[in-house]
Amino acid sequence: MKHKNIGLACSNATSNKATKTIHLWGKTWIIVTLLVATLSGCTKDFDPEFYGVLSPATFPSTPSEYELYTMGVYVPFEGKWGYPSSNPQGWEYGFFSPELGHIEIFDMSTDIMPTFTLWGGHWQAVSSGNFAAMRSMDAMRHHIEKLRFITRFTRIIDDLGKATVLNESMKKQLIAEARMARGWTLFYLLHIYGPLPVIMDPAKIGTEAEADLTRPDRSTFVQYIINDLNYAAENLPVTPANYGRFNKGIALVVLMRLYLNEKDFVNAEKIAREIVAMNKYKLVNDYASLFREATEVNSETIWAVSCVGGKETGQNFNALAYYCYPTDMDGIKITGGGWGDQAGGAMSATWQFYRSFDNADVRRNLLISSYISNADKKTVKDSTKLRGAVIRKYPDEGAANSLQGNDIVVARYAEVLLTLAEAINENAGPTAEAIDLVNQVRARAGLPGLSNSQTASKDALREAIFVERGHELFFEGLRKFDLVRMGKWNNNYMNAFGKNVGPALWPIPDYAIINSQGQLQQNEGY
Repeated sequence: MKHKNIGLACSNATSNKATKTIHLWGKTWIIVTLLVATLSGCTKDFDPEFYGVLSPATFPSTPSEYELYTMGVYVPFEGKWGYPSSNPQGWEYGFFSPELGHIEIFDMSTDIMPTFTLWGGHWQAVSSGNFAAMRSMDAMRHHIEKLRFITRFTRIIDDLGKATVLNESMKKQLIAEARMARGWTLFYLLHIYGPLPVIMDPAKIGTEAEADLTRPDRSTFVQYIINDLNYAAENLPVTPANYGRFNKGIALVVLMRLYLNEKDFVNAEKIAREIVAMNKYKLVNDYASLFREATEVNSETIWAVSCVGGKETGQNFNALAYYCYPTDMDGIKITGGGWGDQAGGAMSATWQFYRSFDNADVRRNLLISSYISNADKKTVKDSTKLRGAVIRKYPDEGAANSLQGNDIVVARYAEVLLTLAEAINENAGPTAEAIDLVNQVRARAGLPGLSNSQTASKDALREAIFVERGHELFFEGLRKFDLVRMGKWNNNYMNAFGKNVGPALWPIPDYAIINSQGQLQQNEGY
């Protein structure tokens, strides 16, 4: 039995030998006219080049076809509006889409960004930190639909394992990319909904097992993620031939995040030390340069969504400036304002968060506290007229009045240093090593080392690291993890930021429970 919206049957997001349609990179390709892909050798992107004609009876059958087949695993990790889906709305958002992506889900709901009510719907529900309204929203607005991707990834992994035309090295790398995608998708689903029923055994695909919607226990689900990410870390290259493909570093970072948020600080420390020992990454001198298009490829960024600015061409892009600028604010290359209102963009920083920075902290320069309105060229817009400070972490220095090409940073070495410091502190108290790791990040920001009071105890250093992570990693989709892990996802803390939060997990949407005929269990608190 396969349920209309929430069954574990395969998604059409990647090619399938049994179908005649492939959805790849957000585009629909009909197999009778689809051209076989090989990867281009360009350094910035890895869109496929096509040669020949595919047959649904034989695809994939060559190494290049298997590589094309595997590239479908990147669809949920693109920087686009979203991608076509088999759900009733015909559309889904990706994890790094500007709407319902990692920033909206894991930053807008927190203390660093204010509630945004202007557009209602998911914007208001998510940014308020109270997700109850998400129960009644449709499949397009729920990442639970990515359960189908898990099944697709499982099939791809199985097909790659059985492929006889691939040499062992290529086979391991392609399987590693598919397992990275599956493990990372599971990671995000865990932190949005909690453990969900998934198909990890290819023998169960197309059987009655797809109708079993029993939710696994957390330890089982977490182990699925660990297994996938360990395989990915062991078999992905340190530096892929094509910029933007998964690498060893991102596999280790997501594994590190998993252990950290499960409060397994021993393993979090172990993985963080492994990343440091790679001797691949180091802090850049200029914090702001990390987010500029001209300097986006650097020694600190571990993985980013590779973006191309200008008109939409089917490639990834960065639209975040439009969500951050108020309607009466001119940017650098974007004039005429953004997409919020005159009180601020859809995404801004709470004034409490802005004021929490030291005046000498260079990271605060990426938040704009005042500007002259372009409506009359004289009105000063500041904290008396704006919901929050304007976020300009990704400066619009590319094409005029267009989508920007700044890569969307997803993992950086600074996070590794702060995570290692936190893990050491939890395991051994405020050691000199842990303090030094935090101070390395602070020094780059133009700040002195932590004070004696900030390092006097494990609790004091934990709080200092919490503050430092906020200042260093804001607008990178990580804050909610910190709030939950450090016991601050509660109204004793969040009320001060104008939020009345509910459970940390989203509800399972009503349509999914109805379509499961009541098998799928609702999350606690809903």
